[in-house]
Amino acid sequence: MESDITMNKLSAVGTQDAQYLLSLIRTIPGFPKEGINFRDFMPVLADAKGLSILIDALAKALPVSVDDFDAVAGLESRGFLIGAPLAMRLNKGFIAIRKAGKLPPPTKSMSYSLEYGTAAIEVEDQAFKPGERILVVDDLIATGGTAAAAERLIQMNGATVAGFSFVMELTGIPTPAAISAYKRSSLLTMPA
Repeated sequence: MESDITMNKLSAVGTQDAQYLLSLIRTIPGFPKEGINFRDFMPVLADAKGLSILIDALAKALPVSVDDFDAVAGLESRGFLIGAPLAMRLNKGFIAIRKAGKLPPPTKSMSYSLEYGTAAIEVEDQAFKPGERILVVDDLIATGGTAAAAERLIQMNGATVAGFSFVMELTGIPTPAAISAYKRSSLLTMPA
């Protein structure tokens, strides 16, 4: 296990399982550009035991009670891979928040800024019911731009964000105020 990783809520699954899961996460220095350590959790998904530990840990580390949200929304694309099995484990529905242009009309869209331009996310029209409480799930929070856009998209559709659940949180990067206002959990914290 890398010494710069903090186990936050991952310890809820026990030391052996936490260390097993950590052993599957790869760090690739200098990708996608020099000075960045890419944190690859895809090997966790390829490992049946690792995937089971991950979903169990996310279910135990919810930022709010399971009774405080109605559905799970996953951010494209890795949020789909963990959000859908988490929703199933919690007996909740799953809503996919997609990159723009991936859904048939009608859709609702929200643009956001990236360090190198802009992007947009969207959901099918009527994906969220008015008053519905949503737990937003993704693999990683770095700058928080996508998560903040998801929060605005959910609000725009008459639903509310109950909280945010992440596998990993990178330190040293400011979190947008839109995200800071909500309860959130992360299994691991590590430097960007």
